[in-house]
Amino acid sequence: MTSATEQGATEQGAPQAGSADSAQKAGAAEEYGFDEPTAAPLPPDGPVTKDDPFAKDVLPAPKNAQFALLRSLLGPHRARVWLAAILLLVQQAAVQAGPLLVAYAIDHAIPAVRDGRHGALIAVACGYMGCGIASGTLQRFFIRVAARVSQDVLVDLRGRIFRHAQTLSLDFHERYTSGRLISRSTSDVESIRELLNDGLDELIEVVLSAFYITALLIFLDWELGLAALVSYAPLYVAIRVYQRRSMVAYRKRSTAIAAVIVKFTETMNGIRPVKAFRREEPNDEAFLELNHRHERANGDAILEMARYVVGSRVLANVTIAAIVMWGAYRVADGGMALGVLAAFVLYLRRLYDPIDRLGMFLNSYQSAAASLEKIAGLLAQRPTVPEPAPERAVPLPERTGELPGRDVVFDEVRFAYRTGGEVLPRFSLRLPAGQTVAVVGATGAGKSTLAKLLARFYDPTSGRVLLDGVELSDLTRTDLRRGVVMVTQEAFLFSGTVAENISIGRPDASREDVEAAAKAIGAHDFIAALPDGYDTDVRKRGGRISAGQRQLVAFARALLADPGVLILDEATSSLDVPGEKAVQHAMHTVLNGRTAVIIAHRLSTVEIADRVLVMRDGRIVEDGTPDELIADKGHFAGLHQAWRNSLV
Repeated sequence: MTSATEQGATEQGAPQAGSADSAQKAGAAEEYGFDEPTAAPLPPDGPVTKDDPFAKDVLPAPKNAQFALLRSLLGPHRARVWLAAILLLVQQAAVQAGPLLVAYAIDHAIPAVRDGRHGALIAVACGYMGCGIASGTLQRFFIRVAARVSQDVLVDLRGRIFRHAQTLSLDFHERYTSGRLISRSTSDVESIRELLNDGLDELIEVVLSAFYITALLIFLDWELGLAALVSYAPLYVAIRVYQRRSMVAYRKRSTAIAAVIVKFTETMNGIRPVKAFRREEPNDEAFLELNHRHERANGDAILEMARYVVGSRVLANVTIAAIVMWGAYRVADGGMALGVLAAFVLYLRRLYDPIDRLGMFLNSYQSAAASLEKIAGLLAQRPTVPEPAPERAVPLPERTGELPGRDVVFDEVRFAYRTGGEVLPRFSLRLPAGQTVAVVGATGAGKSTLAKLLARFYDPTSGRVLLDGVELSDLTRTDLRRGVVMVTQEAFLFSGTVAENISIGRPDASREDVEAAAKAIGAHDFIAALPDGYDTDVRKRGGRISAGQRQLVAFARALLADPGVLILDEATSSLDVPGEKAVQHAMHTVLNGRTAVIIAHRLSTVEIADRVLVMRDGRIVEDGTPDELIADKGHFAGLHQAWRNSLV
C-alpha cells in the first residue's frame, strides 16, 4: 500500500473562500449601485447559531444599500423620469388654476354680466374647460411614461435577482432557502410594483399640490395662507409617527409572508416524504400557525393605517373649519372678497382630501421599503467562490495525447467552515491523468467535501487545487466546467425535452452529437421508445422517466461535455440492481481515459476503480489498488468482506 497523503498540523480559522480583485468588486458595486464594493460575505455552510445571518430575513448589506439600489434601477431611465416630472408639473399647474378662475368669476366676471359684459365670464368658462382638457391629456401622457419606466425597472430588478442568485456560491444556497429567494422575486417585487404603479404618482401629485396650493393661498391672502401653513406642523408629526410605526409592521408582514412561501415551497418539494410519513396534518398545523402570523402582521399594518387616517382627518377638518370661520368673519367685515374665500375653501379641500391617498402611498412605501431592504441585502452578497478577473484568469492548457484525462493535484489543502468545524485537515494528493479513483468511507468522513473542492463548489481554507498545473481559482467558469463535471446522485433534469437536457453538457452540440452520446451510454433505445423520442418533455425534475433512466441521461450529458475530470457522487446509490448494471455499463463508457473520482457506498461501483482512497474523519487512511487494500486486511478489506457476505 502506498500513501499519497501528508498530514500536517491543523489550525483554526476561517476558510479563505477566494476574494474577487478590486476591479471585479468595483464592477459589482457599479452594477447594483452600492456605495460600498461589497457586503461582508456570509459564512459557508456550517453549524447554525443564534446569531447566524442566514436565520434572518434581511441579510447584511452596506448602509443605505436600498436607496443606492433604487438609484441604480432608475438611473438608465433618467430622461423619461424627468419627462414624467415635467408632465406632472404642468398638469398640476392646469389643475390648480381652477379655483383661481372660480374666484375671478365670483368677484369680477359675474358682476360684469349685470352690466351687460359677458366676455369675462365666457373667457373664465373657456379657461376652466381648457384647464380640464389639458390636465386630462397631460395625465394620460404621464401615466404612459411612468408605466413604461416602472415596468422596465421591474423587469430589470427581477433579472438582477435571478442572475445574482445564480452567481452566488453553493454555500449560500445550502443555507438560504429557495423559498426566501422566491419571496424576494415575487412578493417583494410585487410590493415595489404597487409602489411604482399606484403610489409614486400619488406622492408626487400630493407634494406638487401642496406646493402649488401653499403658494396660491399666500398669494390670495397671506394671513389665511400662513394660518393654513401652521396647520402643516401637526399633520407632519402624524405622518412621521405613522411612518415609523408602520415600517415595523411592514417588516413583520414581509417576514411573515416569506415564512409562508418557504413552508409552502418546502412542503411541495418534499411531497413524497410528506405522503410516505403521513405528515399532512402536522404540516397543516404548522402552515396554519404561519398563516395566522401573517394575518396578525397584516392586521397590525391595517390598524396603523386606520389610526393615521382618523387622526389626520380630525386635524384637517378642524383646520378647515377654523379657517372658514375666520374667513367668513373677514368677508362679513369687508376685509376679504367672497371669491377669495371660495377659492380658499376649494384649495383647502384639495389640500386635505388627498390625505387618504397619502396614507395609501405611505402604506405602499413602507411595504416596498421593507421589500427593497431585503432585495438589497440579497444583492449585496458576494460569491465566496468568485470568478477570476479577466486579467488574472489563466487558460486551461490544451490536452496532450489521445486520452481526455487531466492531472489533478491537492497541494497542502485544508478546509474548515467559517463557523468552526474542520472537515479536512491538511493533506496533499495527486490523481494522475486518466486514473479512476474511488473514495469510500463512513458518512461524514469528508468524501463529498473533497469532491466539492475538486468541482470548486468551495475553495479550500488553505492550499491549492490544481488542474494540469493551473489553480482552479484562476480558471474562468467556462474553462472550469470544460475541465471538471460532476454527476450527482439525484441526476437532476430540467423541464424540457430529453435532447435539451443532454445538450446542457454542450449547448452548441448538434442533434447528431446528442444522439451519439446517448447511444454510447446505452440510453438511445429507451429514449427512442418515449412518445416523442428525444423531443419528449421529461416534465418537472424528470418525473416522466425512471431514476435509472434519469441517471443515463445525466451520463450522456457528461459524455457530451467531454470533461477531463469526471466526479460521480454516489451515482448508483439510489438505483435497483438492473438500473445499477445499466449505469455501470454507462460508467465504463464515460470514464474511458478520463480522470475520475467516484464517491461510492456500494462497493460494486468500486470494482471499476484503478485506485481506492479510504477516508475517516477527513483523513485519507488507506490508499492503493482494490487488490492491495484487500490483501492489506485494513478497513477497506473489512468493508469488502462485508459486501461479499451480503451477496451470499
